Parts: sequence; C-alpha cells; structure tokens
Amino acid sequence: MTLSHDVAGDGPVLVLLHSGVCDRRMWDAQWPALIDAGYRLVRCDLRGFGETPAQDRPHSDAEDVLALLNSLGIAQAALVGSSYGGQVALEIAARWPDRTSAMALICSALPGHEPSAELSALGEREEALIEAGDIPGATELMVETWLGPDADETAREAVRKMQRHAFELQLAAAEEFEPIEAEIDLAAIQTPCLALSGAHDLADFRQIAARLPHLLANADHVELPWAGHLPSLERPSAVTDLLIGFLKETGPVG
Repeated sequence: MTLSHDVAGDGPVLVLLHSGVCDRRMWDAQWPALIDAGYRLVRCDLRGFGETPAQDRPHSDAEDVLALLNSLGIAQAALVGSSYGGQVALEIAARWPDRTSAMALICSALPGHEPSAELSALGEREEALIEAGDIPGATELMVETWLGPDADETAREAVRKMQRHAFELQLAAAEEFEPIEAEIDLAAIQTPCLALSGAHDLADFRQIAARLPHLLANADHVELPWAGHLPSLERPSAVTDLLIGFLKETGPVG
C-alpha cells in the first residue's frame, strides 16, 4: 500500500513526518515557506491517519515511508519528524543511514523509551474515554495535553479535527495492529540532527531530546521556552525559521 502523500517544490528533498495526534495537514503552515526556501517537499499520512487507511496487517511505518521514497525515485532526503514522526525518522536513519542527509526532531519519541507514570496515566485516560464511546472527550484530552500556552484557536481546532479523524479511522478498522518496532542501533546514525523540545511538554519528551546528543554522534538539543508538544503548530513561523537555519548550516542547501 502506498501512503497518501503530497509532493511539491524543487531542490533537495525534505520529508515531513507527522505526530501521532495529527496527520500530514499539520505541516500546512510550513509547506509554502519551505518550498520558497528551495526544497522539494514530501509529506505523507502514516497508516490510520489522514487519507491513509488504518493498518490491516502487521507493518512498519519506517518501511512504509522508505517504500514511498523508493516509489518517488528519492535516494536521499532530510527528515523532519514531530513526536511519533521523530521516532519513525530515527528508525529510518538508523536502518538506512545512507538515505538520510539530516534530521530535525521536534519533541520526538524514541524507540524503546519506557513511558513515565504520567505518560502511562494519560494513555489509560485516553483508552478509558474511547472504550466508553466518548470520542469528543478523548479528542479534547489530546488537544489540552499536547498544545502549549501559545497555541491559538486555529491550532487547537486543527489538532481537534486531525485527532478526531484518526480516532474514527482507527476505530472503524476490523482489527487493530500496532506498528512493528525494529531493533535499531542509534550509533549507526551519523547525520546532523537538531532535537527540539518544549518547556511546557511532558517530561518524557523533554528528557528524550536532552538525551539525544549523548545517543547520537552529531546532535544538538534546543529547548523552546514557549513551546508545548507541537511547536510547529503553536508558533509556525518560528519553527520554520529554525528548520531552514538548521538545514542551511548542516543539511542539503536549497
């Protein structure tokens, strides 16, 4: 199955990978600015998000993304991943190092991370609401948890719409399959990496971002004092500027 996706622009390739509460529409604000900066952009919906059907068999999100790049004839790309999309980016960079030129990880998850009591409790609350049939309640829980204080109503409504759609898409599936997580060696990642975290995010993701310079050969960590978990939606232009600056310094130049 080919992931639903968009491709636009000319220049070095930049792949945008969405978070687990959003879909590829989360990059709407960055899309025109990154094209204008001289990049060929690819954004996709992972299985069970946006316009891609829910997973109907065991699968690997990283392998799905790689298959999409192969179908587009893309040999190498810079990766930008938000939250779960950052985890997918890390897996791609570790398993196929020659396919990745640079990585920007925004409040990234990490393969094998043991969730804190706070994060586990959040998952239990979400599951309880879904099992009770309270999809609006589960959606609002995600909106309130993952957006920081700078998020305006436009950002909140965007996350609300994307998360609600993901819940409905995944609940409509005949059977639920979790993505396969491959064993990866982070030491294989040599590409430059920018790890962003938000001061208002859950501790898990702040700690992951702070650890990445110790786990990867060439990573820098920057904490955004104003941000929650989805800074690219909270202050879109600020994150766009950070991405362009990082890519001009260390990645493919548009």
